[in-house]
Amino acid sequence: MSQRTVLVVDDEPLIRMVLADALEHEDFLVIEASSVLEAVAVLGNRHVDCLVTDVDMPGGLSGLDLIRFVRGFDNSMFVIVTSGRVPNEGELPPNERFLQKPYSLETVVAEVNAAIRVPCALTA
Repeated sequence: MSQRTVLVVDDEPLIRMVLADALEHEDFLVIEASSVLEAVAVLGNRHVDCLVTDVDMPGGLSGLDLIRFVRGFDNSMFVIVTSGRVPNEGELPPNERFLQKPYSLETVVAEVNAAIRVPCALTA
């Protein structure tokens, strides 16, 4: 099985690390970023199968800005948007998955598994 890559973007180190650990336990390759600019740097250097991003981020750019950036070059990447507040009507880009904080790790892991898990290849 090819290992899939998940980019976790959250400015809260504890949330980011706990989610990364849960996803790594499921055999995903996890890259962590604490800001939108860090995430953009990652996206410029490697393929990412799934993005999990918080909305409210430091530095003047939000997770919603990051999603718009991603959708400018990749409409197939699975995106999970998280926030402690429910986005206003029309604020969240259409067709993106939203999970309100506090979310369960099991829910996020299940969403990522369902969206990007590669079936095991049969060998002859």
